[in-house]
Amino acid sequence: MNEASIFRLLFFTALIALALVPGLTWLCQKIGLVDRPLREPHKQHNNTVPLSGGLVVFLSFLLVTTVLGVWNDSRTYPVLAGMAIIFLLGLVDDRISLPPGVKFAGQILAAAVVISGGEQVRLFHEQALNIALTIFWLVGITNAFNFVDSMDGLALGLGAITSGFFVLVTMASQQYLLTQSSVVLLGACLSAYYFNAQPARIFLGDSGSQFLGFALAIIGLDYAPLGYSPLASWYVPILLLGVPIFDTCLVVFSRLRRGQPVYQARLDHIYHRLVHNGWSSNRSILTIHFAALLLDCLAFIALNAPPLIANLIFAGVFILGALAIAILDGARFGFAAGPTPSRPPEAARSAPPSGPEIQ
Repeated sequence: MNEASIFRLLFFTALIALALVPGLTWLCQKIGLVDRPLREPHKQHNNTVPLSGGLVVFLSFLLVTTVLGVWNDSRTYPVLAGMAIIFLLGLVDDRISLPPGVKFAGQILAAAVVISGGEQVRLFHEQALNIALTIFWLVGITNAFNFVDSMDGLALGLGAITSGFFVLVTMASQQYLLTQSSVVLLGACLSAYYFNAQPARIFLGDSGSQFLGFALAIIGLDYAPLGYSPLASWYVPILLLGVPIFDTCLVVFSRLRRGQPVYQARLDHIYHRLVHNGWSSNRSILTIHFAALLLDCLAFIALNAPPLIANLIFAGVFILGALAIAILDGARFGFAAGPTPSRPPEAARSAPPSGPEIQ
């Protein structure tokens, strides 16, 4: 796979995703798959918005990868089945709001199906530990993208950045199947982002955010840089998906500290805290995207550094992340007593997709 084929694939995927938007948006409006304003306290938009973003991303990804022959190998069937479970689970939740236990069980099932095809972490000699860590990774990243989808364009922008980096590094590692998947995911994210950016005309919904997280988690699971053992490169996927992971750690820590249900949606994500502290909506989103870009660059700076320096870089990122959580959860950002579901000053026209968290 060369550079020209990458650009052709990206071009046609973006066009296909764009072409799908009008019809799928009309369909969502027709069947009532929409996010209505103020249906729940954390939904701050003024107009009914179709939840067609997830359909656009999933169907364009499925269509193009099928044409490419990604699923011709029977060994990829479990991956496809796991992705389908995650997407359909999210789609049903967008329509009828599933209980948290049902969604969590469905995510574990999807992870188990993927593992049955041989996809798993291989860090430990004990197989049970590898399987447990794989389930934790797949379910965790799926929910991390579901959590971080707290404002127009935020999750899709992060998905596009991460997919773009995976395109570059899987080319270098000669994992061309992953390269194709990453390019297709990038094209789908870019086209959906065009309609999801402020003010959003479509929302991702749980179907889109969970599928995006699950797909990126699988690519991160399979990525194997040339010349490095898993023990020497384990931190790369964590840094590539560091912003969604950080946002999840922030809200989980904040809610547990205040005795609040972890999966009850509230306006306490990174974006909401920045806006509450006086940042404009656009500046907050761009800052989060820029942080993801820098963190992704740092992942590969560390990968090409001596092992001691690489581990020091990861440790430094971990410490800075912990300090950032303490700062963002402090009184300066207006959440010392726990954020209440009120309308952020610059977010009146937009809101998270339907049920951005397990509720």
